[in-house]
Amino acid sequence: MSKDFSALSGFSRRNGALYCEELNLRELAQRFGTPLYVYSHQALKTALENWMRGIAGTNHRVFYAMKANSNLALLKFFHDSGTGFDIVSRGELQRALMAGAKGNDIVYSGVGKSREDIRAALRADIGCFNVESIPELDRINEVALEEKRIAPVSVRVNPDVDAKTHPYISTGLKNNKFGVSYDQTVALYQRAATLPGIRISGIDMHIGSQITELEPFVHAADKIFDIVDALAQNGIMLDHLDFGGGLGVRYTDETPPSAETLVKAVSRKAAERGYADLPIYFEPGRSLVARAGILLTTVEYLKPTEAKNFMIVDAAMNDMVRPTLYQAQMPLVNCTQRDEASLWDVVGPVCETGDFLARSIELAAQPGDVLAMTGAGAYGMSMASNYNSRGRAAEVLVSGSRVWLIRRRETIEDLMALENTVPTDAFV
Repeated sequence: MSKDFSALSGFSRRNGALYCEELNLRELAQRFGTPLYVYSHQALKTALENWMRGIAGTNHRVFYAMKANSNLALLKFFHDSGTGFDIVSRGELQRALMAGAKGNDIVYSGVGKSREDIRAALRADIGCFNVESIPELDRINEVALEEKRIAPVSVRVNPDVDAKTHPYISTGLKNNKFGVSYDQTVALYQRAATLPGIRISGIDMHIGSQITELEPFVHAADKIFDIVDALAQNGIMLDHLDFGGGLGVRYTDETPPSAETLVKAVSRKAAERGYADLPIYFEPGRSLVARAGILLTTVEYLKPTEAKNFMIVDAAMNDMVRPTLYQAQMPLVNCTQRDEASLWDVVGPVCETGDFLARSIELAAQPGDVLAMTGAGAYGMSMASNYNSRGRAAEVLVSGSRVWLIRRRETIEDLMALENTVPTDAFV
């Protein structure tokens, strides 16, 4: 695990201590407290550069999938670096705008857009709605007419391709809730062409997350180009293909293709099918931020038992739900080098048997030690909750020898701020 930590861009071990760029992680934990999310500016740059090399010399574009991590400081970095944003809610829309995005920088995905969501997006002049059903298409048309606007749309196609990932993050199979059935796509486009509040813009797909093989991407692209061919035969021409996201990262021993490799493979497929000039949108999330972030947590107790050894830390499933929800294996490294490792279940204070960060891992640690969970930059803080009335963690961004608090730790007062009591006689 220490070897994996050293392989992370922006992170290193020096004289036994763990560092984020030029700053000692244990010292950051002492300064800001734990649990603490720490992001490396250098690691963010490295991940984005891989994508940018892939699209260099093309008219393709990267739209960061905000669901992975929507902290405003990170969004500002991506905006300033030239990416757009893939959003799935009105809250994400507002975050994108606050980060400096303009309308054309935003594409709106998601299966459950409300009338208010659609209205807000139209007023922001977003670049495109990714439509996932006939009722949604009709609703967008209705709201657009009410707003006296024309809504640009792509249809999200469900290509029924196995992404070979965890079933909870597979989105491109016919039994998933996402997208329009492959066989019904052309008919839906024909319907869209008749609606006065709709302008057909592109076609969209997204087959899953944490995909570690190239073949599902290429297979799905081939199926999408079949539809593009069929649309052209029906006189419907598109101005872009939205390829979605889903590229996986290395957490333990995975070997996913690089972003550059993926982009070039899809571009080659487009050229083979006669669409070399068609702009392609990519919507990476995890591959841009996962390995740029770590979660620091302090060891509270060691609890050896006859059945298992439990290492109880101050971070919990409300801070990082991926191990519980997806059975994700995420390395934990002690910021202090120690000998005599044993097998431990690393667990949090939450009142659930499923509250664990790791199971049966070899680790040497003592109470008061600070552990670093790697690969925590994606779907960590963005999925955090207040379960058990726990305040969410603080977040910091490191660049060289400088550090900024980009989200303060929630207080107990914060947890109660939106709630009200009622008079005692209300219960009589």
